[in-house]
Amino acid sequence: MILSISNLSKTYPNGVQALKNVALSIPTGMFGLLGPNGAGKSTLMRTIATLQEPDAGSIFLDSLDVVKQKDEVRKILGYLPQEFGVYPKVSAEMMLDHLAVLKGITNAKQRKELVDALLHQTNLDDVRKKNLGTFSGGMKQRFGIAQALLGNPKLIIVDEPTAGLDPAERNRFHNLLSAIGENIVVILSTHIVDDVSDLCSHMAIISEGEVLLTGEPLKVIHDLQGKIWKKTIDKRELADCQSRFKVISTRLFAGKTVIHVFSETQPDGTFEAVEAGLDDVYFSTLAKA
Repeated sequence: MILSISNLSKTYPNGVQALKNVALSIPTGMFGLLGPNGAGKSTLMRTIATLQEPDAGSIFLDSLDVVKQKDEVRKILGYLPQEFGVYPKVSAEMMLDHLAVLKGITNAKQRKELVDALLHQTNLDDVRKKNLGTFSGGMKQRFGIAQALLGNPKLIIVDEPTAGLDPAERNRFHNLLSAIGENIVVILSTHIVDDVSDLCSHMAIISEGEVLLTGEPLKVIHDLQGKIWKKTIDKRELADCQSRFKVISTRLFAGKTVIHVFSETQPDGTFEAVEAGLDDVYFSTLAKA
């Protein structure tokens, strides 16, 4: 199954052009959509999820026209938006059962078996009777995945799913996503580079509504090897370095500033070569743009 996006554009009434001729081919498996806040990721996710109309362009899930056949798409779609509300005084079990009815699963026995299976799959079985208002952020996200899995979807969209999660919950969520992303199309929209490097076999980088890069994480990292250089400086030297070199990222370490520079050759003798990572791919791509 392939999700094909061609020449997709969207401009809001306030004049903001959120998408500019976006073209992507997304195969079965985990696909990472990486970009800074305000890059157009959520607009693209909402458009694929049939929640808003594009101004131009097309989206096809195999032969299914996503823009024109919204009702058919929704039957096979699972969606976890960046912000989603829950009824705080309703238990996880009752809410999931209610959502299953709305999804068209009317057989009570079948519905109970499905709800039981999803609560077990998302590691929420032991809190099934607890009200959703008592759930932690990670538990709410896992409940969000449970509801997205209702109806055996062929396409799942998750928008910024790990923002705000502690490391343990983030790992638990990663394991859950990787388990469900083997046989269906799963689009993971995020600004967290590690989410993509840990989970996704294909990816794209988007900024200001435009796709800047597509490929396989391992391949794009390999293409950057030998071109990233590191130097530890005093923070007062940063402005000078930025004027002389192509500084793609900075971070603090032990009170000093560590800079990464993109260069085909060693910038000068004070720089050392460093193994490139997906964060270097991300920052160098944004810097080029």
